[in-house]
Amino acid sequence: MRTIGLLGGMSWESSIEYERMINQGVRDRLGGVASADLIIRSYNFADIEALQAQGRWDRAGSLLAADARRLEAAGADLILLCTNTMHAVASHIEAAITVPFVHLADTTADAVVGSGLGAVALLGTRYTMEQDFYRGRLERHGLTVFVPEEPDLTMVHRVIYDELVRGVVRPESKAGYLDAISRLLHRGAEGVIAGCTEIELLVGPDDLTVPYFATARLHAEAAVALALG
Repeated sequence: MRTIGLLGGMSWESSIEYERMINQGVRDRLGGVASADLIIRSYNFADIEALQAQGRWDRAGSLLAADARRLEAAGADLILLCTNTMHAVASHIEAAITVPFVHLADTTADAVVGSGLGAVALLGTRYTMEQDFYRGRLERHGLTVFVPEEPDLTMVHRVIYDELVRGVVRPESKAGYLDAISRLLHRGAEGVIAGCTEIELLVGPDDLTVPYFATARLHAEAAVALALG
């Protein structure tokens, strides 16, 4: 079994889901009491969120890259960044390590393309929905990507930071997300990408009649497959 290095804590609400899904995936594959071999760097999310809000992405990239190197030095055979938004600095991490970096957008795009869809709705933080680092990477896989228009875009972002990363799940926020998704489907989306791991705490596949791509689960599954060979 290869050792998986996790850059987490952004937020820990999603990181614990990563750990749970990776460990469950290993147990399902190997049986018995088997679990994943993990090395984890979990941040104080308040520090990371401040860098996001200040637009200090290079500083955040340097921080994550340095810790990715430490994970590799500690014995990690592959690295996962347990957050969609911070893939804005994925290139910093990739340049800093020699072991594989499992890019979340690529695993998601592979799943969407493999399902036969060509157009998807992307929900996430404002950074993920508006910037090119994630949306553009999906488009380079040949996908058409729809993101919410205002005021839905601000609502989706606000619920993530004001509620979901704090462990708060409100039915009215779920209703707001489902309304936003309905408008995206009306514009031409054929499926939905939960492009922020915390969104999976609010909206799941049973809430929709179209394919739902849970990015954290797809990422965890890819890591397990690589770790076990």
